[in-house]
Amino acid sequence: MNAAAFSPEGARSLNAAKRPLPLVERLTPAAIGRAATLALHDELALTPKPGLVTLVDNGSHDDMDAHTFMRSLFSLRGYFVRIAEAGHAGADFAVLERCGIEAEARMLAATRGINTHRGAIFMLGLLCAAAGAVSRECECEGPWQPAQLRDVLRRHWGAALLARSRRVSTLPGGIAARRLGLRGASEEAALGFPVLFETAVPALARGLANGLTPQLARLDTLFHVMAVLDDSNLAHRGGLAGLRHAQDTARNFIDGGGAAGEGALAQAQGIAEDFVARRLSPGGAADTLAAACWVMRICGVS
Repeated sequence: MNAAAFSPEGARSLNAAKRPLPLVERLTPAAIGRAATLALHDELALTPKPGLVTLVDNGSHDDMDAHTFMRSLFSLRGYFVRIAEAGHAGADFAVLERCGIEAEARMLAATRGINTHRGAIFMLGLLCAAAGAVSRECECEGPWQPAQLRDVLRRHWGAALLARSRRVSTLPGGIAARRLGLRGASEEAALGFPVLFETAVPALARGLANGLTPQLARLDTLFHVMAVLDDSNLAHRGGLAGLRHAQDTARNFIDGGGAAGEGALAQAQGIAEDFVARRLSPGGAADTLAAACWVMRICGVS
């Protein structure tokens, strides 16, 4: 399967959206939302990815493929714009949460009940809202800094996110995180997404600055995230042993030179095959990679 397998209309829409935007357009809710859609495509198009769906394989998943992800992705385009508009309007967390619930319903309708992007709806949605708030508060005409996005997120919705993190989750990943004493997605959000801003974004920026292609820089970033994230998707599928195996494997990959190392793609492919055999899928790391791609676009690096 490849990108040509998708509809001509979808391909034209994505190609048009990838054309460079004037800086002023990057500050609008429409451009913020468009960057989120493109970031999800960046993540989907990366291969090899251990246990995750790509354009050419299903990873550790029997119920979804790239077509499923593309249907989901296109169903969410309006959501990212709307939640950026809500952030620009100074909406409280209850409004953002309703936007997310409605988006999840649209996703499930598009995928016939399959959860492809629930984590991204939460994470990227909050980030789009934060960008909307930054665009209202910041009068500068230059590119934003990642720290601005994180600061606004915590300042506007940090208390509400902390309260949300104390709820008892009924989702499989949340149940696994609570049972194993891991930091779940809600707590990560309440802290201002430390893995995103302290690990993923610096790793992606460093890889690009060191001359890696965008694909290799994203691969390197994915492994940096896997090495440190309490990924509840891994915990749900493989228990604590599965999570620790994934983290140790990622650290070994990085210690061997990461995506810049000799034979990195072959090594990553071998890891992908190992994850499929173990039925492991680092979905939280994939969401964080997509979010890092979005931050880089919003902050002026495509």
